[in-house]
Amino acid sequence: MQSGAKAAIAGTIILLAAVGARVGMIYHERNAPAKLPAAAATEKLSDDDLVFLKKKRPDSMADIKTLYGTTVWVSAGGQLDYYPYAAHHVAYGKSAGTLLGAQALLIKDAVEQVAPKSATFRIPGGDRQVSLVFTMPQSTDPAKEYAVPVGYRQDGTYTFYTDEIFFYDDPHQLYQHWGPEIWKAVDAHQVILGMNERQVELSLGQVSKSLSQDYGNRMVVFANLGHPMAVTFVKNKVTAFRQDQGY
Repeated sequence: MQSGAKAAIAGTIILLAAVGARVGMIYHERNAPAKLPAAAATEKLSDDDLVFLKKKRPDSMADIKTLYGTTVWVSAGGQLDYYPYAAHHVAYGKSAGTLLGAQALLIKDAVEQVAPKSATFRIPGGDRQVSLVFTMPQSTDPAKEYAVPVGYRQDGTYTFYTDEIFFYDDPHQLYQHWGPEIWKAVDAHQVILGMNERQVELSLGQVSKSLSQDYGNRMVVFANLGHPMAVTFVKNKVTAFRQDQGY
């Protein structure tokens, strides 16, 4: 009997010790300083990423008219042809040129007109295409008017792409941190060593292709208005460039 009692008592002591240890562990866990989740790795924003680009989101001709008398600058360089304009008519028959990156345009008017298929490659024609009438203050003929398609009307509803085509503020001021050497190259539509992809895109145009999706670490061939240029980027800096065989 004594042996059985001793065994029972010993078992009880072991059980109590185990329970006490568990209670102690729970107390420690509940009262220990909270473990904060590991901070997620954050991607460092560049000065370019911090630039605020104004958007107007026009959806009516009344919205477009607010641009009259203002200067806009081309963001979608190398993409849009512009046409001669006179007597409230866009002469779609022959392109007068292609808008270049950072080019300044003084908006004078807007016109709706049925567009030929040849003028709907970038901007749909809809029932009627909408073009902005403008002059180029920095050109040799600053009073000459041209027109560029920026939207269309379909079944009474307007769609505009001005937010994608233009800067509403001078990019030379928005990106003044680029410095004079980079801006000299951009305004001359050239590429120099050390430029980043955004700078080359504004300089040579947005029409480009690449076999890689690794932005800033790849080779990109820019159409460059029929003069293809192959540009190599490493850590988002131009390390080499050359004329390409074709686009």
